[in-house]
Amino acid sequence: MASELRIIRSEEVAKHNSEGSVWVIIDDKVYDVTKFLLEHPGGEEVLIQQAGQDATEAFNDVGHSADARAMTQEYLIGRLPDEETRNAKPPKITQEKAADGSSWSDIILSPTWTNFLIPVAVSIGVYLTYKLAQRAFPHI
Repeated sequence: MASELRIIRSEEVAKHNSEGSVWVIIDDKVYDVTKFLLEHPGGEEVLIQQAGQDATEAFNDVGHSADARAMTQEYLIGRLPDEETRNAKPPKITQEKAADGSSWSDIILSPTWTNFLIPVAVSIGVYLTYKLAQRAFPHI
């Protein structure tokens, strides 16, 4: 099925980055979501912000439902060529760089949910431990 899709290079997708024409890449497939802008529950700005680029991470981070994922098929217009897909080359991980080429400082400072939730969870754990210690040892 994927081999029957039109091959669209990422350079072509990048040209469709305005409100008049919004193409995005999700999981190496190309979608024209221009007609979906006004229907998008998260608002058209979210889609326009991702226009012309790979929106896989943003799409997956939101946690779309199975219905939303099925709905994407309506807007599917093609796929990336094999040499541009995520599986084209096996990633190399070194001590300095992550698989996507980001340095560890980029990853640590990135605004992802895990980088927000982990420190919050640790802080809550420390706070609860402190409160339990105060109750157990009130004379301290």
